[in-house]
This record gives sequence, C-alpha cells and structure tokens, in this order.
Amino acid sequence: MHVLEVVLRRTGTLMPMCRRLALILLIGVCGVSAVRAASLDPEVLPKIQAATFEVVAAKPVNDPLTYEKPLPLELLPYQERSDKYFSIGTAFALGNNRYVTAAHVLQIGIGSLWGNPALRDATGHVYAIDKIEKYSLQQDFVVFSLAEQPANAAALEVNPKPALNEVVYAVGNALGTGVVIRDGLYTSDTPEDQDGRWKWMRFSAAASPGNSGGPLLDKDGKLIGIVLMKSANENLNYALSINDVLKAPDHLAVMDTRMPYQLDIFDSVQNGTFKQQFALPMSFAEFSAAFRQRFDAYTDMQLKALLSKEPERLFPHGEGSSRLLHSVPWQSGFPALITRSSSGEWGLSAKPAQKISLSANGYVVPGIVGHNFMFHLRKPDNLPASELYGNPAVLMQQLSKVGFLQRDVGTERVKITSLGKPTSDTIHTDAWQRHWQVRVWPMPYMNVRVIAFSLPVPDGYVTMLRFASPGHEYDSMADLNAITDFVSVAYNGTLAQWKDYLKNTALLPAAFKDLKIDFDYGHRFGYSSKRLAFSFTPELQKIEQNSELTLGFGYFDDHGKVVWDVGNVRVAANATDPDRISILRHVAPSADLDDEYKSEWNKLAHQLHPYDGVAQSDNDEMSISAVVDASAGAAPAVLYSAVYAVEGTQPQAAMKAKLDLLMKNLHVDEH
Repeated sequence: MHVLEVVLRRTGTLMPMCRRLALILLIGVCGVSAVRAASLDPEVLPKIQAATFEVVAAKPVNDPLTYEKPLPLELLPYQERSDKYFSIGTAFALGNNRYVTAAHVLQIGIGSLWGNPALRDATGHVYAIDKIEKYSLQQDFVVFSLAEQPANAAALEVNPKPALNEVVYAVGNALGTGVVIRDGLYTSDTPEDQDGRWKWMRFSAAASPGNSGGPLLDKDGKLIGIVLMKSANENLNYALSINDVLKAPDHLAVMDTRMPYQLDIFDSVQNGTFKQQFALPMSFAEFSAAFRQRFDAYTDMQLKALLSKEPERLFPHGEGSSRLLHSVPWQSGFPALITRSSSGEWGLSAKPAQKISLSANGYVVPGIVGHNFMFHLRKPDNLPASELYGNPAVLMQQLSKVGFLQRDVGTERVKITSLGKPTSDTIHTDAWQRHWQVRVWPMPYMNVRVIAFSLPVPDGYVTMLRFASPGHEYDSMADLNAITDFVSVAYNGTLAQWKDYLKNTALLPAAFKDLKIDFDYGHRFGYSSKRLAFSFTPELQKIEQNSELTLGFGYFDDHGKVVWDVGNVRVAANATDPDRISILRHVAPSADLDDEYKSEWNKLAHQLHPYDGVAQSDNDEMSISAVVDASAGAAPAVLYSAVYAVEGTQPQAAMKAKLDLLMKNLHVDEH
C-alpha cells in the first residue's frame, strides 16, 4: 500500500478508514449560506457568496445492500436525508469560466461510486464539470471549466502580495454544513516538505473537514490562496498561494509527489516519487482514465521494486527463513501471515478474535493482521460446498453474521446482512498454486468497495478482506495479490466435509494432484502421496463422517526447491474425542539453527525418547511415538514420526499394539 495517500491527509474529504471494519464518511448537506465574520465589509459578502461553491457528488439511487430491518432514515436531520447530494468540498470562481478546488477533492470522483463531482451554488443549482484545464498533485489544486456558466458567478479579486500577520478569512463548506467564513491571521510561510519547491501559507483561521478547496481571503475579501490542509496538532492550517495556481503551466497535469510503498509482511519501505505529466484539457472521465493508468503503473513499479529490494532475504530465502522451513506446519484453521520481524526472522502472525457461532455447527473466527481483515469460516453442515464456493453472496451472508458490517443511521447501527452480487468475480493463483476466489462488492452509501480474497478449504473458507476507498481499488488489489504468497493455513475438516470439498477439483491447489484420500466409513481410511502412504481400520481408530482430517501444509526444501506441501497428517476420531493419529515430517536442521532443533533431530535420528515406542502421559492424555524407516540411510535429510494418542490412561502393551497397527501399513518414500 502507498504509505502516503494524499487524499487521506488533506483537510476534510475522507476520514480514516476501518475503525470497526467500516468507514464513516462526511455527509454533505444542501444549501450555501454565508456566515458573516466579525469585521469583513458586509458589501463584500454577496460577491464571496456568488463566487464560492460546494463541490458535490450525487447520492446513489440504488442500494444493493440488504439490512436486518428498514433503515430508520427519519433519525437523520431533515436537510441531510432530503439532500440528493453529498457535499465533499469547496470550490471558487477565478473568472472566464475557470474554477478552482483542491486536487484531492476532485480525486474523490476517480473510481467513485457517486459519479463525477460537480459544483452547487447558493440557490441549489448544480453545474457539471466540463474540462480539466490544469492540475497539480503535489501542490494539490485543479483548475477546470463548467459545461454551463452560472449567471452570477463573479470572480474574486486577487491580491498577489498579501502581508504577514494580517487578518485573513477561510471560506469553505465546513463540516458539510454550508459555506462559512472564519477569521484568523496569516502567520508565516513554510517550505513544502519534499524539496522546498514552494511555500505553504500558514494561517490561524479555523479549517474543518469540507473546507478543502475553498478560498483564503485577505482583510478586504481579496483572494490570496486556496485552503488545503488542516494542521494535525495545532490550529495553524495550510493554504497554497493563489500566485502558484495562476503561474502553473496551462493545459498540463503534473504529478511529482513522494509516495513510499509498504507491505504488511515486513517493515521495509520502497521510497519513490510518483512523477508524471500529461496534456490537458480533458473531460473528467478522460482525466480520470489518464491519471489511473499512470498511478496504477506506479503502484506496480513500487511493489515490484519493494519485493526485489532484498531478494536474498525475502521468504523463503535467507537465514531468516530457516526456522519456519524447519518448523511443524501451521495446523490452525485461522490463517496466519508470514511476516519478518525487526531481527530479520520470518515467522507466523495470527490474531484470531472470539469465535462467532452460526447455525448447524458453523462458525466464523474473525481477526486483523496488518491492514487485512482475516476470517476463517466453518460452513454450516447443511450448506453444500458447491453452493458456498459457487455463490459469492453466500460467503458475505455468513461473514456478515459477525456484525462487522453495520450502517450508522442517526443514533442507530443497522446490521448489513448481504452485499448482494459482486461486480467482479475472478480467480487469483498464488506462487504456491493455490486458487483464491477474488470478489469485489460496491458499498455505494460509503463510496467504498469491499475486496475479498477467499481460499476454499475443506471446512469452508479462509478470507482476507479490505475496504478500498475511491481510486485505490487497484493498489489494494495489488497488495492482496502479493500477500497471498505469504499466507499459511491448514486444511481441516470432517471426513464428510472432505468428501464434499474434493469434488470441487477446479479449486483444489496444485499440491493435491499428488494426494489421494480415500475412506469408507466404518471400514477403512487411506492416505497416499509421493512422500508417504498409510491406512488403518476401526481396529486402530473410529472412521466416521465426523472424524476429522487435518493436512498441515508447510514450506520446506525439496531437493533444492522450496515447496508448499503436506508436512503433517492428523486424523482424529471426532471433534470431541481426543483419540488421534499423526504422521509428521522432520527435516535435518541447517547449520544456522540453534541447539533446540539439533537436539530434537538427534532424538529422532537415534530413536531416543519420546520416539522410542514407549508411551508417556501428559495432561490426561497418553501418546506413543516412533520413527518410520529410521534405518534408511546413514545420515537421512528427512525423517517421519508416527504418533498415536488417546485420552486417559492405557497400559504400555495396549499403546504399543495401537502403534504397531499404525506402523504396519505406513510406508515412507522420501528420505
């Protein structure tokens, strides 16, 4: 993601996203009414009012969302619920059919679900934008014309040399409540942060969300600047001198802004400058397409540069990967993100929250890792896998039961129960040949898109989700595409769920082509791969529909190539019966690993306890373990251990007999 999103740091168009997995947007209201400042000449006020406009965007007519109950729109203020437009900023007239606003205000329209921005005057008349005439991303302004000229849009008189420490007036659509005039002082000039290429005007007049793009006036009501940013820590706000707008080259869009890029997997940052330009004038649609083409290309370049910055240290390469490549595979159904710590070590990061129960034994476990919302959905038993994987609406209907999708209406929060049909439904195949179903849903009332990457697993889904603000769907999608290569998840489910899951062959990861799982309830269970094969009957352990099979997929070196493959096979009698068998893959430790790994490997290689076929008791559970084919090779690189575990206490002879049954039909083909 771009660390510096211009639209999020400017005054008043978008508030921070996803405080409770949702956005709170500024709601504009109808009408422009000038509030008189203390000492501004009353005769100037009508001219200021005629020259100042709201920047508005039309409210969506159709809402694809479904709610738990009718929206209590009567709780909204009358003006808010009756207005057909959102108020998103301020603009003003320069004369000769030229109008000015902040670039970040206009950019809300790029990729917007609200349509193109427009201007609205004090009478409520709305004017469509005709052509973008000049634009600067770094200085944050845009000059444009209107398709229809307002009858009384007189231009503001310009003062090219305002004096410091004089009274100034910030004019703007503060907080979406109509145009307000507030006074303060022009206190100083401050070089812009990147290279000091120009100076921001600093002033103490109050500036609120919605002021962006409005005029800054001197004591006589003359135009001296354009209000752009609110100071984060004090009431000293920022404006761009109107001289900088006037002297900027005509018929040119210029982008020259530092925009670092970062991913959730590590703290490395790719510092770069988004530097492009293209000729104007253009319609807003043409301008949007030209801007997005260049911004998306910059995103691709930054992401590629970030991932190739230190290829020798990027998982699965480098010493920092060794621990994870030698570890027992992740066995939880909740997804973990492979992340690098400040020490350079790669590990698994997962922060599951409380499980939310669904009907018919289903549940959802939500969580947040980095900027990503993570979910593990165990589907209800009465929901066929084909319906879950084939109907995107079903996925969001299940996830919505967590309650994270809510719409604020007045004092109430109303749950969203369905997002409807996605506007996009594609497949992304990650570096490990896992097939993610990628869906995009619009949420028009919030002007965001919900992007979900969902990986089918035997018991349901693993899903990563983000909310993308206007113009940032592409880079959000690029982030998630890259992050899929760094997701670790176990494949778990009942035998009934596995049977249902395996029918969906097009969605199975490539690793499954070498796996064969067959079972006959009450008679036999069998598993085979190019690495090992085993089978057992109910004499060893129950084989029923609700018996649970977990394939722990891990990352390990396979003859010089790191692969994603099964490193642990676990079969449990059922969810409540702790009886289980496990076959685990172990790798000889590399030289850089510590003594803990080497000691464990020594026990395996020499069949020392607990790998000696002697039962042990721990926490009211008995287990017994042995090494498979331990005699093969003087110094094997890979060993497998077999474990049988049961609740309570059993004599050694009974445990050894169970272990022998497991070992009888267990064959390892990898050494």
